[in-house]
Amino acid sequence: MTIKVGDKLPEAKFRVMTAEGPQVKSTDDVFKGKKVALFAVPGAYTGTCHKMHMPSIFLNAYALKDKGVETIAVVSVNDAFVMNAWKKDTDLRDEAIFLADGNAEFAKAIGMELDASGNGLGIRSKRYSMLVEDGVVTKFNLEPNPGKVEVSGGDTLLGQL
Repeated sequence: MTIKVGDKLPEAKFRVMTAEGPQVKSTDDVFKGKKVALFAVPGAYTGTCHKMHMPSIFLNAYALKDKGVETIAVVSVNDAFVMNAWKKDTDLRDEAIFLADGNAEFAKAIGMELDASGNGLGIRSKRYSMLVEDGVVTKFNLEPNPGKVEVSGGDTLLGQL
């Protein structure tokens, strides 16, 4: 299944870092009853993700929330420890939840897995952004080239609200 506008997100589990260590959050925990801006990146700290995608999200965070977005979420096929370190380095105002999809289970469940093994990165997530309202995708922006941020950034999603 490839996710599209109008689809309900499938049940999946993420890991998030807490003071007590990694904890599980389900798709319901993150999306049920909320308006969520979800940004997916192939890998924490990779060039395009770190230098282009993340700034586009956090430069637009206040404006996204002013338009009714309750939660900004970043998901990547990395472990919770890496995602926590990346959050500390990029989310200076604590505006987002960082979701670790370490085994690419969420990416695979929505048809957004990316085989980057040719570059030594294994299975990752395609780069996209989506607006999810009460678990249903209402906007979806798939980046045609994973090395660019032309349609999946915070500015594009903001312009769609």
